Amino acid sequence: MSLSFTVTFAVILLFILSSVYFIFLKFVEADFFERLTDRTMVTAKLYLEADEITTSSLIKARGTYLKKLDSEVIRIYNSNNKAEFIGDDQQYWSANIIEQVRKHGKLRYKDGKRQVVGIFYKDNQGDFVILASAADETNNYRMNRLLKIMAFIFIVILLGLLLFGRWIVKLILSPLDHFIADVQQIKSNNLHLRIKKGKNKDEINLLTRNFNNLMEHLENAFVLQKTFVANASHELRVPITRIAIAAELALSKEREIFVYKEALASVLHEVEKMDQIIAGLLDLAQADLEFSSSQAVPLRIDELIWTLQDEWKCKPEKLELLVTIKKLPEEEKELLIKANPTQVHIALNNIISNAFKFSNNKPVNCEFEVSESEIRLLFKDKGVGISKIEQEEIFKPFYTSSTEIHRKGMGMGLYMAYKIITLFKGTLNVVSEKGEGSTFIVVFPKF
Repeated sequence: MSLSFTVTFAVILLFILSSVYFIFLKFVEADFFERLTDRTMVTAKLYLEADEITTSSLIKARGTYLKKLDSEVIRIYNSNNKAEFIGDDQQYWSANIIEQVRKHGKLRYKDGKRQVVGIFYKDNQGDFVILASAADETNNYRMNRLLKIMAFIFIVILLGLLLFGRWIVKLILSPLDHFIADVQQIKSNNLHLRIKKGKNKDEINLLTRNFNNLMEHLENAFVLQKTFVANASHELRVPITRIAIAAELALSKEREIFVYKEALASVLHEVEKMDQIIAGLLDLAQADLEFSSSQAVPLRIDELIWTLQDEWKCKPEKLELLVTIKKLPEEEKELLIKANPTQVHIALNNIISNAFKFSNNKPVNCEFEVSESEIRLLFKDKGVGISKIEQEEIFKPFYTSSTEIHRKGMGMGLYMAYKIITLFKGTLNVVSEKGEGSTFIVVFPKF
């Protein structure tokens, strides 16, 4: 990366230096052409019009333009392309060049290091072509020095860029190196690890945040898989064992037909139970999947309570949910929590259903209280109560009590309620004494 940066910058720098050099070179050449043009005009004044100007003007013109240019050559050619006033035995310029000057009136070109200017000049003595040539030794020397200085500066800057580029790239990519090192530490057995976020709000920090979100989803997927396998293994083992025992006893010796019927009935009962367990496992997996992708929005919890009260009142049993509100705030925003409305409805409905079921459909009291930082809901039933030992188990999946009334259902209601409430930063606890009813306490942080 540092090499690419250096090469790119070097190409740009080379382009800039070359542009400056060639622009300055063209400026110097143009200036020298103007000076040569002046020399041709001076020559015309001195040689062709000397008879038409005063002696003082001739002296002034010679004083002004007396200094010759480096390696200067000037010739004046008549209409027959013969040199006049200044000898030219070797015919310095060819007839073709002289004719081009006559044709175009003016001519400029370079001949190696020399620059040539020609003009067509009409005089009372005839038509003449004046050609001047010289080498701009001084400026050529300066341009060569400038070229060497630019080359030296380019090499120095290039080396500096190479060293600086390596340093700056290492500095910039240092967070990425740490990111890669942290990623390499994450394996299937430690998906809970997360990449440390930097203090700068840059692309690396954004990449870290998105990667951590991805890892959270992956961890949830692995947890769902492990949970499903563990629950399936645990819950299906008992009915399978009972089926195997019933079959072995029935096949151990010849028995009466009614014994086989009883065995088959037992097997059928266990199969039905397995079917319920499998359905419960699928519901659990689906619920966990929905929890992991749930979207939280502002939710007025009081409106949800009133909705639940109306729903239970409209059931055929006309069950009563008695709502008591303490310290109702005046502003609506004080009643908001951040959660998924559908899932919170399911969670609270499961708690209320559990209270009605275990109290033989007696009225259930709901106390609603708002404090500075949280919203508290208390659901009180008049049921048989829950023992201390069972209180530690009721929020686990597939848990059912040993009592007949508690064996109704698959033991998923309170588990799902607990899962949903904790998902949205809430808490769910139970206070109960055997034979004195139960109180489920739900607490949500305010939005």
